[in-house]
Amino acid sequence: MPTIVVDVMPKAELLDPQGKAVAGALARTGHAGFASVRIGKRFELTVDGPVDDALRANVQQIAEEILSNSVIEDVVNIDFGDESAEASAPSEG
Repeated sequence: MPTIVVDVMPKAELLDPQGKAVAGALARTGHAGFASVRIGKRFELTVDGPVDDALRANVQQIAEEILSNSVIEDVVNIDFGDESAEASAPSEG
């Protein structure tokens, strides 16, 4: 069964308080050298059947409307598990 992976990150222009906390913890524990840390979300959707164009469009819509909050997050990548579809879905803007 194919697994589709959707990656969602906070918009670059917004403060990422979790990332800032992790960056502080890294510095405090002697793991210096990181300019910043950003924390996002990863969704894994397992599909019962084949991945076709209709499913790709449906997953794109789900990613933009349900899995992410378009006000504060971007869908940065959708991996359909095959090399023929480089399905990056950056919502830069």
